[in-house]
Amino acid sequence: MDYGLLNIGSLILGVIAFVLPVINLIRYNTSNNQYWFVFTLMSIISCMLSLFMQVFYMNHLINIKDWTAIMDTINVVAFASALLLVATIVLNGVTLFAYIGNRKKK
Repeated sequence: MDYGLLNIGSLILGVIAFVLPVINLIRYNTSNNQYWFVFTLMSIISCMLSLFMQVFYMNHLINIKDWTAIMDTINVVAFASALLLVATIVLNGVTLFAYIGNRKKK
């Protein structure tokens, strides 16, 4: 297995986790916005899978005992993972409040 693909997959899923709530907010005023919850759920799942891939890649580095790679990258991986998690929660929270608030106004 090419473990380097885990980093690429993690990056792609992280971008998807950011983009889906933004698409939800862009589509907020359209009349056909009945699937907003699906986009939110897919965003959260993408974030979870992205973080899982990073943990799995770190596990691979531990198994092959590549301590220098771990020491060189762990700070950036930890920061990027925290940023991904917080941004996904905030973006999906804004989407949730926007759609729930819209439903109360009707």
